[in-house]
Amino acid sequence: MQITGNHQMAWIVRHNDESVREGYIRNGGKEVKLFTSALKAFQCNNRIVMAQRKHLDDFLRGRIIGRLECGRTQLEVSEELGIAQSVISRLWQRFQDDGNVSRCYSTGRPRVTTPNEDRYLAVTAKRNRRSTASDLSRQLSSATGTTVSRQTVYRRLGHIGLYARRPVRCVPLTATHCRLRLAWSREHALWTPQQWSCVMFSDESRFSLQSDSRRTFIWRASGTRYHQENTIERHRYGGAGWLVWGGIILGSRTDLHVQSLTMTGHTYRDVILKQHVRLFRGAMGAEFLFMDDNARPHRANIVDECLQSEDITRMDWPAYSPDLNPIEHVWVCLADELQPVNPLPPVYRNFGGHCLMSGVIFPKIRLII
Repeated sequence: MQITGNHQMAWIVRHNDESVREGYIRNGGKEVKLFTSALKAFQCNNRIVMAQRKHLDDFLRGRIIGRLECGRTQLEVSEELGIAQSVISRLWQRFQDDGNVSRCYSTGRPRVTTPNEDRYLAVTAKRNRRSTASDLSRQLSSATGTTVSRQTVYRRLGHIGLYARRPVRCVPLTATHCRLRLAWSREHALWTPQQWSCVMFSDESRFSLQSDSRRTFIWRASGTRYHQENTIERHRYGGAGWLVWGGIILGSRTDLHVQSLTMTGHTYRDVILKQHVRLFRGAMGAEFLFMDDNARPHRANIVDECLQSEDITRMDWPAYSPDLNPIEHVWVCLADELQPVNPLPPVYRNFGGHCLMSGVIFPKIRLII
């Protein structure tokens, strides 16, 4: 074992089994006893150096071959350069076989799947976008006999731009719904800001105390979020929560109405129309337009009679068109703000939603509008 210094070179000589605890240095023909601590420190440093394995550069390879061609032995070159004799032996043998000492190019671990198998994964994922990576791995194994891991499936699909993402939820639309939505959009496409300033958009939203995890993933490429094959039809998400009603108009808004019960026709007439909407109708005059969706409580006979008696004009609204209502985007923003505090503490569930909505939602409405 070699110890190098600035002025001399020394060797550790092991005499017997006690060399583990004691060692000797032969320096210039003299043997000097090493202390046990010094020997342990030397052995530790030597293990660290041996663990840090590095490839030989071309210059060092040339020095080794040059010394061997000059007649030096492999053992002498190994001791002089501090390189294992086995490394020098393999390098010299390779030089004698093909005359090359440069390190060969390595491609790394070969790919488990072939290009055809990669295409099979892509086609299978596009045909059944709700299949998991484990499902795709099992299908590939049964079809081709090649077994791959879930991470390999993720990488192969990621190379072609397919990633696991949540599908977009949408409401089921029929041909009649699409026709009425298109007609309404064309009718109001050229409205001026002055005309829109007379319209109050209203809606109620249910804030659930139990969040929808939406852990169902699909395979889709970038820019295809709203394609039909990447959506899931879902009307609503149930669970206990608070019902919040609000109305927005250009430059103003209504107060929020919060209740834990379901909205009925009587509640909609007595609370929403008479306490909120009627005030804006009296302030804006006959040009005022009131927009509400086609929910069953909004279309009750007592509601129609109240609107007629209060001389409130209702805007025609196509069914299943929540995306056309601007206040729906307000609810989305509020839901994102409330998501970090979901599930709610028990104090809100027992005390009521007024405290929550007045302290959290109301300031957000003011900021958004």
